[in-house]
Amino acid sequence: VQLVESGGGLVQAGGSLRLSCAASSIFRINAMGWYRQPPGKQRELVAQITRTGSTNYADSVRGRFTISRDNTKNTVDLQMNNLKPEDTAVYYCNAQGPGTSASWGQGTQVIVSS
Repeated sequence: VQLVESGGGLVQAGGSLRLSCAASSIFRINAMGWYRQPPGKQRELVAQITRTGSTNYADSVRGRFTISRDNTKNTVDLQMNNLKPEDTAVYYCNAQGPGTSASWGQGTQVIVSS
């Protein structure tokens, strides 16, 4: 599965950005999500959504970020509101499946200035 992200950029604290991930196929994809890797830190889960629409969020973004999925367009979006400087990271789209396989996008940079 090929994943292509878009929508990153530079924004001031309190602002919003919307990330989009286009998948080449969602056939037998169980869940899609967004991870991020802040500078000098490990990659961490931000939000995930299953094929049936169940969602899971990191505590640090719950209430500010919303993940959505369009199975007809093979896309998963991440709406990020009230952004904070600590949200600065490279954001990666992830797809789980088929089976135990996992795919990653190339990453998109998000920088939140204070």
